[in-house]
Amino acid sequence: MRSLISTFAITAFILVACVVSSASPQQNASAPSISVAELEKAGDAYRAQKDYPQAIKSFQEALRKEPKNAKLYNKLGLAELASGDYEAARASFTKATKCDRNYPEAWNDLGVVSFVEKKYAAAVKNFNKAIALNETRANFHVNLGITYFTMNQTDRAMVQYTRALELDPETLSRSSNTGLSAQLATREDRARLDFMMAKIYANMGNNDACLTSLQKAKENGYANMMDVYKDECFSEVRKDPRLAEIVPPPALK
Repeated sequence: MRSLISTFAITAFILVACVVSSASPQQNASAPSISVAELEKAGDAYRAQKDYPQAIKSFQEALRKEPKNAKLYNKLGLAELASGDYEAARASFTKATKCDRNYPEAWNDLGVVSFVEKKYAAAVKNFNKAIALNETRANFHVNLGITYFTMNQTDRAMVQYTRALELDPETLSRSSNTGLSAQLATREDRARLDFMMAKIYANMGNNDACLTSLQKAKENGYANMMDVYKDECFSEVRKDPRLAEIVPPPALK
């Protein structure tokens, strides 16, 4: 896997979790003569086309041939997750971690299932395991960050988002509308996340991204926009004349 709770499309999780093959499915993927590699390729292609039942069948057939393949269990879990079968996905991700205890993607995806099921403490545990195995994956930190945010642990969330941006400055622009953050249940939650991101960008000295996040927070109805004139982290941003266009200073109101 290469690649962050309402009624949004479940395909959001797959985009955070991994990148799939765009090849065409094999027509007779379950035929005995088909190799494990070919079955896996077919499963990837079916999943890319959102034909999750066929993807599941391909991965299951591959696992019958190679029953201790952690990568195949993880891909099976992703297809099951996309189809909305959380119980099956959890079982497949768990089997992946049992086949390979040092497989960070499987721990991350197990955390995704926990997040979807609103088992946030379990999600934190699994995301932390993934990070312990591979600290350089920005999306692992984003997933942990949005989980902390959902738990109202804002300081911890900011630490994880900051680390994700240090690892990959573009990670949020790729996943903000498709990752776990897209599952925030209310507009108010999205506004709070936008304002938190503005603070993170301000602390990192990125005024452009900070102002963009502030504009989003305003559009989503954030109630405490005037905090930009109170919080010390915005001290440099307050020197930017563009801020007044988003949040007029007290003297101009």
